[in-house]
Amino acid sequence: METPKPTPEHDWLQRLVGRWTFEADCVMGPDQPPMKTRGTSNVRALGGLWVIADGEGTSPDGDAHHSVLTVGYDPATGRFTGTFIASMMTKLWIYDGAFDGDGRLVLAATGPSFAGEGEALYHDIVEIVNDGHFRFLSRLQGPDGAWAEFMTADYRRAA
Repeated sequence: METPKPTPEHDWLQRLVGRWTFEADCVMGPDQPPMKTRGTSNVRALGGLWVIADGEGTSPDGDAHHSVLTVGYDPATGRFTGTFIASMMTKLWIYDGAFDGDGRLVLAATGPSFAGEGEALYHDIVEIVNDGHFRFLSRLQGPDGAWAEFMTADYRRAA
């Protein structure tokens, strides 16, 4: 079996490789003010086909957290795929994604509803602003079909 060659989609992912610091605004509930969190992320390549992001920081309540995100592209399906796990949750998030019309990577997953009943559809959106800055947005779809952003993180390349 021949080793796959990276595609333009893989090359796009490789732009995320590096050491980053981030600041995020998180909304923990409908009547809650946004909370700030900060941290770092080390994004490494795996064979030029995958990226693995090891993150750490403080959650809005001040506790330390760690996370691991994996993202790759499958030319056979024409879709991005990946996972997300974090020390403050028991859910293994499974991603299926594609670029939107604005060139942002939209990673869809299902997970527990904020309302506490059933599941909801989530989007984690990666937007490369420039070589030293990318943005990560999280939103969920409500029962009425409307999307609500609950987290925005700006990642800046560490010196």
